Amino acid sequence: MATTTFIRPPTAARPARDSLPADVRWMRLTANGLYGLAVLVLAALAVHLLSRQPAFSLRSIQVEGDLTRNSVATIRVNAVPQLRGDFFTIDLQAARHAFETVPWVRHAVVQRVWPNRLAVRLEEHRPVAFWREADDNGTAEQLVNAQGEVFEANLGDVEGDSLPTLQGPDGSSAAMLSMLTRLQAVFARQGSHIDTLRLSGRASWSVELDTGAKVELGRGGDDEVLVRADHFVSTVTQLTQQFQAPVVYADLRHRDGYALRLRGITTVAAPGAVNRN
Repeated sequence: MATTTFIRPPTAARPARDSLPADVRWMRLTANGLYGLAVLVLAALAVHLLSRQPAFSLRSIQVEGDLTRNSVATIRVNAVPQLRGDFFTIDLQAARHAFETVPWVRHAVVQRVWPNRLAVRLEEHRPVAFWREADDNGTAEQLVNAQGEVFEANLGDVEGDSLPTLQGPDGSSAAMLSMLTRLQAVFARQGSHIDTLRLSGRASWSVELDTGAKVELGRGGDDEVLVRADHFVSTVTQLTQQFQAPVVYADLRHRDGYALRLRGITTVAAPGAVNRN
């Protein structure tokens, strides 16, 4: 019985890519590059045309967060005129800056909400003290917030608030606020409240109390100064009760004690003797 065998003729091998002529390879690369560029241009054009549609113009701004010192009207007047663009083109960082220029606003977070809104969350400054530079003998014109940051605002907005004053070198507000908190706890034990805390250019601390007394705390680390204040508060009541006179001035910068001036009490030439005026 006869059989038939089919033999497939060998196919010609494709030329390797590297074997193509250089001009052919460059033509292919150029064609692919032009094709990709055309796709990008068409996509950009489509986005541009889409963004110009009225449906994507910003129609509303939703404001949330802390609005104790501000109102929607204040925010509208101060921030909205600075906004530029629509849902697609608005610069969110520039928008955040616009809201942070509103008085009392410490921080703003701005987000897009599809298709034509902005969501804004505000954090306001919470004032805890007035601020004066170390060498300023005038009236405080700035405030310190709860984070220890100095900021400017209408001081008339806090006229009813009983805030202490911090007076120190530029850049020391955060450290001074921390020290104020610790010292307030010490002087509160004798029923006093700190009206002014000062830090000199030579790093010497002093306080003025709501009683009118001035206390020089001296230099040193925070813990060292607090030890002096604690010793003073723990012992001075014995003297004020003995002489029935309030403290006018105290100097805690002595190694083994402190110097004290009581209202209506003056020293005389004889050591240890006192007179009443």
